[in-house]
Amino acid sequence: MILVIDSGNSRMKWGLYGPRGWLGQGVVSNAELATLALRDWQNLPRPSRAVGVNVAGEAARVRVEGQLARWRLPIEWLTATAEAAGVINQYAKPAQLGADRWASLVAARRRAVESDVFPPPCVVINAGTAVTIDALDSDGVFHGGIILPGLRLMLQSLADRASALKVPPGEFHDFPTNTPDALYSGVMQAICGAIEQMRAKLGHDEVSVKCYIAGGAAMEIAPHLADPLEVVDNLVLEGVLVLAA
Repeated sequence: MILVIDSGNSRMKWGLYGPRGWLGQGVVSNAELATLALRDWQNLPRPSRAVGVNVAGEAARVRVEGQLARWRLPIEWLTATAEAAGVINQYAKPAQLGADRWASLVAARRRAVESDVFPPPCVVINAGTAVTIDALDSDGVFHGGIILPGLRLMLQSLADRASALKVPPGEFHDFPTNTPDALYSGVMQAICGAIEQMRAKLGHDEVSVKCYIAGGAAMEIAPHLADPLEVVDNLVLEGVLVLAA
């Protein structure tokens, strides 16, 4: 059995995978990492390996490793490489690509290959504290991607910078007629516009570009995107599992 971990900016996701599939999965805020061993992992069988990605910094890494001490189990922290699992990394310095983005690209490629004889080009989105939008062509070449503030971060930034914009949460409308709705709709349009622009740059008239979207805000953003689209709850964990193998 293998324990896979995705240590993100705000939350840590984990999953225990065995011969018959997932035996357990969970998510915990970074502020509550110290409770993992006694709360989430107390009744789990001991994994034979632990493999993960971490973009939350040194303090989160140390806390996660401390929780694994109950099993005396070291963790293998993955980093991006020039090529793996059918994906070619064209980042200028491949190792500087976020490990979570790399795992997501690997997972998306695996899904695309398994679902289609001719895998389509893909836009791979992680929508969390930040939103990453990455371009993966039909040959498995990662051409690059962009990073922008996440939905909540954009709204909070506007509220912090302009006292007149400290308003209750709004809703999405094509033509907002009040300030809360105008803020929420504008932020949503900014994120979706960036995604659709990346999709347009990657595709052409004869090819449909698929979107894979994951992260805490995925379900909120997905209804505003065009098909083909797939929401994958644990895309990073899937990629970590593929890379671990």
